[in-house]
Formats: sequence, structure tokens, C-alpha cells
Amino acid sequence: MRIQSNLQPTVCLLCLLLAVVIKSSAAVLNPVVLIPGDGGSQMDARLNKTDTVHYICQKKSDTFNLWLNMELLVYGVIDCFIDNIKLTYDNVTRKTTNSPGVDIWIPRFGSSETVEWLDPSHASVGSYFNKIADMLVLNGHTRNLTIRGAPYDFRKAPNENYEYFVQLKALIEETYAQNNNTPVILIAHSMGGPMTLYFLNLQTQAWKDQHIKSMVTLSGAWGGSVKAVKVYAIGDDLGSYFLSGSVLKQEQITNPSLAWLLPSSLFWKPDEVLVQTDKKNYSLSNIKEYFYDLDYMDGWDMHKDTKPYTLNFTAPGVEVHCLYGTAVPTVEKLYYKPGTWLDGKPTLINGDGDGTVNVRSLEGCLHWKTLQKQKVYSSPLPKVDHMTILGHKDVLSYIQNLIQGYSYFDSDK
Repeated sequence: MRIQSNLQPTVCLLCLLLAVVIKSSAAVLNPVVLIPGDGGSQMDARLNKTDTVHYICQKKSDTFNLWLNMELLVYGVIDCFIDNIKLTYDNVTRKTTNSPGVDIWIPRFGSSETVEWLDPSHASVGSYFNKIADMLVLNGHTRNLTIRGAPYDFRKAPNENYEYFVQLKALIEETYAQNNNTPVILIAHSMGGPMTLYFLNLQTQAWKDQHIKSMVTLSGAWGGSVKAVKVYAIGDDLGSYFLSGSVLKQEQITNPSLAWLLPSSLFWKPDEVLVQTDKKNYSLSNIKEYFYDLDYMDGWDMHKDTKPYTLNFTAPGVEVHCLYGTAVPTVEKLYYKPGTWLDGKPTLINGDGDGTVNVRSLEGCLHWKTLQKQKVYSSPLPKVDHMTILGHKDVLSYIQNLIQGYSYFDSDK
């Protein structure tokens, strides 16, 4: 009895210490905010239109999912989709608006679900940050507590997303506070990289030191992409065999974010040929003529509006983990055969990149290594393309090691 009596306090003390250790471990789990790229946010809409482009299109509706909604991308109906989602540019106000009678918003800001799945039905084709979120949950995270989503209107560039940056700052502060004042890890994909960079450069260094643990970027489009030049000419079929790039182009070119993602003069030489024809060549030095010859001067105006946001490439002032694919054929020039013009179909001449963004743009984060005291880690991933990087095993392993506190990353990699 005496032995048991003497052991009991010891056992209880060990239990208490174990509980403290477990609680302490849970407290240092850095929460995560997921920041999507172009096309990476769900989008809801409601209609109250006076006319439509086709008799099968609705004039009035209750709230419905506009993006990503595969039912709206079928033949015929896609004309209704384009008319509803496209923007109208005003070259006096320098702003865009939705089509008349169309109300569009980004649902459930803060929820991880709307960036994990682009399709609310969770169809596999709409999987986005889902595999990363699943991995985080397996490692102790909780959706909507330590995993938050920060979707935005991806049609627009930073100059029209001021409200989003206010919301993002509030979300980070809320997530930080709800998790025992633990700094947040930002995970951004594609256009979400430069969008996050612009946001961080709006904040004071003291705020970043307090609230941000690190920024992880996947396929960051730091200096834009020649693919944007291609979209203005022939559109983009989104990698789907049943969609037409020329049809989707009608909506795609109305987005200021596309103009923002044109190749940056920080990474491309002024006279480097982007479009070659037998009549003239186009480069950054005469990009205005390109828009004129395409008969789309709104594109030139939007390019002028967004160019300052491209050229502001100040180091973010936080620890950076920059992951990106390489050695995937990526368009670096459009070539029109003699006798054809910009209304023809160009040959796409490829170079290095991730299939969407050119490697020189993906490597833009390396410029910060000597421009900030916080470490910049990079990890090029051969043969990993722009979208599959979101579920690639090496990426999941990298993020898992990061959240578990391992620090063996090679900053000179």
C-alpha cells in the first residue's frame, strides 16, 4: 500500500507533464491560409437581365454556381456562360464591371472548401487544393480552424482587388488569434503568388514578423507568361478536348488579370520576339501595336493599368519556399507562317517551363535571396506541370516537412 501511495503522485505528475507537452505541441501547429490562382475560386451568380445572347439563356435566376460549373460549358449553353461571366471595361474609370443584370460574388470567404474544390459537387475535375488540405488534416490540422481559404475574383488584377486585400489581412489576423497567436503559413498557387506578394508589400514589417511564418508558392507566375500573349490571339481551351479556345477567348480577354500576366519587362528583353509574322514581329517594345492589330485596344488599356503592379517586385520580407515545375514544353513564341496573319492559327514554339509559365518567370523568386534577411528556399521539380504540382508527392512531402518543423531545406538549391 505504501508503494502504491508513493507511486500515485509520480504517475499523476507524469500524466500532467505529458498533457502539457501535447498541449504545447498542438499550440505550435502553424495555421495555413490557401490562396488560389487564376480560375482557382468558386464563383456564384444571380441573373436579372433584360436580354440574352441566345433564346436558351436565362434572363432571371436564383443564386447558382457559375464557376466551375461543367453543365454551363457544353455546346450552346457556353454562350450563356460567356455572356454572364465576361467583364466590361471602361477606359475612363479604368475599371471593369459585370455584364448588365449579372450579379457575381465569391462565396464563403475563409472556408477551405471553396478553394479545395472548384466544383461544389466535388467532382474530381474540380479538385484544386484538396490533396494539400487532406495531407494537412492527416498531420493534425482542422479545416476552417487551422486551414483557411482566401478566394478572390480571379478575373481582376490587384488594382481592382483592394477589398480582397483588406479581407485577407483580417482573415490572417483572425486565424492567428484563434490559434493561440501562432504565425500563419501562406500557400499560394500560380497567380496567387504575385497576388500574395503585392499583399505582403502593403503590410508593415512588424505586422509580417508577427503574423506570417512563411510563404509557400507553387508555380508562381512572378513575371507573367507568354501564354497570356497566346490567349489574346487564339484563347485557351483550359486543357480540355471538348472546349474551344476561340470561344472561351471572348471572355478570357475581358479579364484585367490576363493583361497583368503578360510577360514582364523585368524578365523579358524589350526587343525579344513574342509573336513572329511575315509582316512584322511583336515584342514588349511594340506590344501596343499587337493589341491594335488584334483590334482589341481595351487589352492595351488594361495592360497600362496593371503594368505598375507587375514592375513592383519588392522582396516580400517573409521566409519563402518557392516550388515550381521545369522541363515541360511551354510556349515562348507564336509563329505565323508566311501568308497568314493574326487571325490565323499560329505555330506555338515551346521552351522551358511548367506548361503554363515560362521558367524565367517561375524562378523570379530567386531574385529575393540577396534582397531580404529572411531565407528564400527554392525547389525546381522536373517534369511537374502547372496544375499537377498541387497534388505531386514531392510537394506534399515538402509541405508536410515544413509544417512538422523540419529545417533541412537547401536555400541554394
